[in-house]
Amino acid sequence: MKTTDTTGTAVGKGIKTRLTVLNFLEFAVWGSYLISMGNFLSHVGLATKIGLFYTVQGLVSLFMPAVIGIIADRWVQAQKMLSICHLIAAIFMTAAGTYCLQVGNQVEFGPLFTLYTISVAFYMPTIGLANSVAYSVLNKAGLDTVKHFPPIRVFGTVGFICAMLIVNFAGFQSNCMQFFTSAVFGVLLSFYSLTMPSCPINRGSSKSMAEALGLKAFNLFKERKMAIFFIFSMLLGVSLQITNSYGNPFITGFSEVEQYADNYFAKNANLLISLSQMSETLCILLIPFCLKRFGIKGVMLMSMLAWVLRFGFFGIGDPGSGVWLLILSMIVYGIAFDFFNVSGSLYVDRETDPSIRSSAQGLFMIMTNGIGASVGTLGAQWVVNHFVYSQTSPVDQLHGWRISWFIFAGYALLVGILFLLIFRDNSHPSISRKEAEIMEGDGDGMIEPKL
Repeated sequence: MKTTDTTGTAVGKGIKTRLTVLNFLEFAVWGSYLISMGNFLSHVGLATKIGLFYTVQGLVSLFMPAVIGIIADRWVQAQKMLSICHLIAAIFMTAAGTYCLQVGNQVEFGPLFTLYTISVAFYMPTIGLANSVAYSVLNKAGLDTVKHFPPIRVFGTVGFICAMLIVNFAGFQSNCMQFFTSAVFGVLLSFYSLTMPSCPINRGSSKSMAEALGLKAFNLFKERKMAIFFIFSMLLGVSLQITNSYGNPFITGFSEVEQYADNYFAKNANLLISLSQMSETLCILLIPFCLKRFGIKGVMLMSMLAWVLRFGFFGIGDPGSGVWLLILSMIVYGIAFDFFNVSGSLYVDRETDPSIRSSAQGLFMIMTNGIGASVGTLGAQWVVNHFVYSQTSPVDQLHGWRISWFIFAGYALLVGILFLLIFRDNSHPSISRKEAEIMEGDGDGMIEPKL
């Protein structure tokens, strides 16, 4: 028995190590360009189009994660689908970088946007796929996903940070080499994904076409609690890409003002913003405790408050004497992002049947990184173009940035208040759907075991 326990422990550690590397590479692909691309676009004369490049991530998330998730649920093992998607994404990201090298500063919107769009169309589904692979592998190993996944996911953030810092110190923030950096990580992950344990697929016959295609996940909208959760996920998803799109151009813009011309942080925006991802690594570790102690509603409310502070601190901070406010904004970002994105994914995993798990993760992506992020980034582009890029003076532009950040903070506050008043989750935070199936309520809100 002792030998078996030791072997089981060793296998568990080995599985977690392999998933750790998977998550590291998964987010290194994204971190290579997500934060700094806005700065690059500003340098090649596409500042007013920044929002479109980030919006397209949301638009492709409306359907690609669901389609790829359906395929992974029904026909192709998730780890193989993950490999295929990363390889295609890397090929087109390389093509985007090659185009920019060839034309120099004469980058045209059409060609770059097309190549970039195809790349992210195949990258965005991999976030949900990577989660599905991790959940499947952990479940097969008999490990609790709520306990063991967050520490693994931490290294996804570490990968994001490392990629950001490579781009920052290599001088790639304002040039297209960031695209090549992303492609290299993507190719590595494409091959590495094939080494992961096989994930199950469900080819069983279904009574309807919707079931055959794996669209059963959309039936979750028939449950009031899940419908409200997905709707608010969409509303909160509006905030996801705003600082990713405009945080770097905002901080870098201070260097055009005489007072901050030689400011270290204004010239190394990626370094400063990387504190946000460092905060993630710590906040992810709080998720198991917070979910069990406060439930999904409490955790989501914490996230919404953190988004208010994230935008508000941007609005009153600067890279000089007010840099501490920007640092505070980076610190609360960990709660804003993780307590929503990671906790939401775990919640969806625990509330859905294994046969539609990949589809359900795809649906969560549609609502957050799809509809929510698309609307949010387009709205942010309008706000920033109106208050910032319509101004010619750097000082006036900074004033416009402050107005913009306060508008975003006000929106996050409104969503938080509505969520507090509307969302109800009567189940115990630590009880999963499976566990709830063998329990029943007695009508007074308490949950008791069935006899």
